[in-house]
Amino acid sequence: MRWLRGLGKRRVDLDPVRQQEILRELRQFGPHGMGKLADQAVRAAALMEGPDGVAVAAVLLREFADAAFADFARQSAALGMTADRRNYRQLWESAGKRVRSPLFATPGGIHPYVHVAAAVNVVGAQAAAAVKIVDPVPLLSHMFEVLDLTLAGWEFGRVLVDVNGATLAVNLITAATALRGEMADPPPLPQPARTQMRSNKSVNVLDPAVSRIVGQWNPGKQMRECLLA
Repeated sequence: MRWLRGLGKRRVDLDPVRQQEILRELRQFGPHGMGKLADQAVRAAALMEGPDGVAVAAVLLREFADAAFADFARQSAALGMTADRRNYRQLWESAGKRVRSPLFATPGGIHPYVHVAAAVNVVGAQAAAAVKIVDPVPLLSHMFEVLDLTLAGWEFGRVLVDVNGATLAVNLITAATALRGEMADPPPLPQPARTQMRSNKSVNVLDPAVSRIVGQWNPGKQMRECLLA
């Protein structure tokens, strides 16, 4: 066992061995796993209950965000551009479809609609515990990075807006809101989030299972209602 001190006075008992067990169990999920991606995400989230699960969720989000940035940076360098992980949409607007989404190219088998979706749900549901277990500032940054990549990919990279992607984006917004609500002094909203909140554009959400549009969603509106409340 080891003890980690949270940002407050409480101390949370974490078990690194248990965390490794959770990570091993999570590897069974993914595109080649059993069941739909959304169903797998629910089962993966169930594995991440409790303090050790929250710690694992933070690890998954950090590793995914770091790998996505590395991939985006490689693509940007090939175009003679410099990637800034604080604002992906600015570069992506210039590069357009010459840059592919890095969300589906991360190594280690971390899938955005399974592992990341599960981790986001865990953080959102256990936000009060998360601020005591891990440093919430980088955790929040990683969630906003994934949100930025998701929304910018739809707008500039011609990434399909499907039910899984829209669900991830919605949950990123609500989880980030919950985490900020538990922080004594949350950091300012990142520039991409502020830019998106000035937009009233809705996106058509496609369900690939039935090959038709099943609804519309306005990201900027939801971000204003949640993050500025």
